[in-house]
Amino acid sequence: MSAPFRLMRQYELVDKVRAYNPAVNEDLLNAAYVYAMQQHGQQLRASGDPYFSHPLQVASLLTDLRLDDATIAAGLLHDTIEDTDTTRGEIEKRFGKEIAALVEGLTKIKKLDLVSKEAKQAENLRKLLLAIVEDVRVLLVKLADRLHNMRTLHFMSPDKRARIAQETLDIYAPLAGRMGMQDMREELEDLAFHELQPAHYDTIVKRLEGLKRKNGALIAEIERDLAAHLAERGIEAKVKGREKRPYSIFKKTERKQVAFEQLSDIFAFRILVGATEDCYRALGLVHTKWPLVPGRFKDYISTPKQNDYRSLHTTVIGPGQQRVELQIRTDEMHRIAEFGIAAHALYKDNKAGDTARMEAESRAFAWLRRTMDVLAEGDSPEEFLEHTKLELFQDQVFCFTPKGKLITLPRGANAIDFAYAVHTDIGNTAVGCRVNGRPASLVSELFNGDEVAIITVPGQAPPAAWETLVTTGRARAAIRKATKAATRAQYAGLGQRIIERAFERAGKTFSPDALKGALKRLARKSVEDVVTAVGRGEMRSHDVLRAVYPDFKVEQSAHAAAGLDDSWFGLSSEQNVRFKVPGGDPASNAIPIRGINADLPVRFAECGAVPGDRIVGILTPGEAITLYPIQSSALANFDDPHQLWLDVRWDVEASRGERYPARIQVVSINEPGTLAQITQVIAETDANIDNLTMRRFSSDMTELTIDMEVYDLKHLTAIIDGLRARKVISDVQRVL
Repeated sequence: MSAPFRLMRQYELVDKVRAYNPAVNEDLLNAAYVYAMQQHGQQLRASGDPYFSHPLQVASLLTDLRLDDATIAAGLLHDTIEDTDTTRGEIEKRFGKEIAALVEGLTKIKKLDLVSKEAKQAENLRKLLLAIVEDVRVLLVKLADRLHNMRTLHFMSPDKRARIAQETLDIYAPLAGRMGMQDMREELEDLAFHELQPAHYDTIVKRLEGLKRKNGALIAEIERDLAAHLAERGIEAKVKGREKRPYSIFKKTERKQVAFEQLSDIFAFRILVGATEDCYRALGLVHTKWPLVPGRFKDYISTPKQNDYRSLHTTVIGPGQQRVELQIRTDEMHRIAEFGIAAHALYKDNKAGDTARMEAESRAFAWLRRTMDVLAEGDSPEEFLEHTKLELFQDQVFCFTPKGKLITLPRGANAIDFAYAVHTDIGNTAVGCRVNGRPASLVSELFNGDEVAIITVPGQAPPAAWETLVTTGRARAAIRKATKAATRAQYAGLGQRIIERAFERAGKTFSPDALKGALKRLARKSVEDVVTAVGRGEMRSHDVLRAVYPDFKVEQSAHAAAGLDDSWFGLSSEQNVRFKVPGGDPASNAIPIRGINADLPVRFAECGAVPGDRIVGILTPGEAITLYPIQSSALANFDDPHQLWLDVRWDVEASRGERYPARIQVVSINEPGTLAQITQVIAETDANIDNLTMRRFSSDMTELTIDMEVYDLKHLTAIIDGLRARKVISDVQRVL
């Protein structure tokens, strides 16, 4: 039979605070206690208990974290605005602006659905972190609120239980961990795990109970043995063994793909000593008593985690050849490991709202501020959700710059992530790296202790493909931003050239200042927006011309059929097209094209184009320029040359050795070794095959379509001639 329900009395709550804060504001806590109890009145929880029992339990949990009076008062009042007739103004009038702001922040958080569809979830997570970064005490009260709700979750309906448990596992437990509150994180995880996967939870708990019965005496023996061993050598230490938590064990079996029985470090021991130097002395004594398991030593004292966690971790072969995991830390380090950011000294001198000092003194809070910086760089809530989840869930590795600066990264991060963690400009201009003094790839995974030197080249831009290679949200956001900026600059450059040439043909002078006066007529905010829209094919150059010179009329006159002196194949200059072959007039204002690595957004038509071809650029809205050889049959599909056809020419440097796409069709005789002869010819001429398809259209003949990369038209012609010289080849034609 359960004990009858009893509310904690006012004096009991005050006494709990006085135990760690003799200067407690008793009047404030009494007033908050009475006001919250009166406002919630006869309200009941799903369990049937008075609703006021919940904020009272939240306040009690906050006293366990040894928080300041204002935070505890906010815990008592945190549901008043949401669940009663109380307003923020009323809270502010009775308890002041500080407490009113905390209660209002908690009210906003309560309304957020963090397990809804991704877009809504992302935006709500953004709002949550914004509320937290204004005053981190909002998070501390919310975590206490969530912990009590999880402890009483079984009174809720099944659908609500599942939603709340999933939200806890996805958001609140990781946030508690990032704030260094490990005990709270572990309890939240276990409670959510029990609700979401009860069968797995029960199985692990039963096995842990079996191990405890079996090894209970051994645990007690190790505790006594270790404490005595250290005391004999002058180190006063408290040694306490404990089993790992069910959810932690479950995640480890999943991550390592092993059964429960294969885990060798179910039990861990904490050794608490008085001073930092005693941690290292104790470590040496442990390692001389029991052999170290190689690769299982971590020094989080010299390199603390981002959540301020400090400790020495080691695993040794203990009594009975059992692996024993040890954590060695001071009492102060243990307090921070338990309470995290709540253990910060700012809470003792009533400066808990001083975010500048908090960021300077707390690595956990500094991480939160950096996360909000990523928020500012993201273009969408979904990106922010992706970045934040990456930051929340990844374990860490610790690397160093050549000057010894510590860089903390998620497990699995590479040198690109490292470069962006140092500075965005370093990441954007990175071209190579050295890891531990040796040349390495930028995609090399980094490990604890690596020293990384990034090689940069000014003016370099990150390839778009890097976005899929990095691990950190910061790097991904910066790459995406730089890629978008580079693409926009390409379109703007192309648009500028197109507009300049349109103005020149009209006998007008283009200037950005003249264009500024036409922005309203073009419905654009800036000159850059206009030139970018033209470059993307979303706006016509003649529309820009008419916007700047409203009285100007484009005259299109018929051209005599014999007028071929300034055009090819009867395409007149009035059609806005002028073509130039390599070596032509260098003063031509045709747009120069180098190839697939050009500064302009350019792609080749499916049939390809090579230097030596007379080419046409087709401007497709949103896709920029597509290059076609002038004899391509596909050009018949573009019947508006005045608007879509661009004057382009090759601008090729032979020394660069660039290859360009071309397609040929080969009809061959079906004989053994035919394909080998074809590829031999292509290989001997230093071409490269991109793709090859075959179609047998008779028992004796096969048609091959070959996509190649060649240097120029002369190179392509040599390949075709070489193929035609083979007896097994019936015909070779270039596909246009």
